[in-house]
Amino acid sequence: MTHEVESQTRGGSPQRRSGGLRPLHTLALVAVGVVGVLIAFWVLHSIAGIIWGVVKVIVIVAVLGGLAWLLLGRRRR
Repeated sequence: MTHEVESQTRGGSPQRRSGGLRPLHTLALVAVGVVGVLIAFWVLHSIAGIIWGVVKVIVIVAVLGGLAWLLLGRRRR
């Protein structure tokens, strides 16, 4: 929504001009942007932590499975 103000020029014809953002709107826009960035970083950090935890579990299971395969394979021979 834009605020348009009609002003009279010296010639007497009305001229429309845009009012722009008010200081409170600018402050609100900056605040929403900062909060949005902080939430985005927090969510990405959480997702990265979950993925890293899953990768560690997979590596541990693979190492234990490899050791079990090697030890059980030697017993059968």
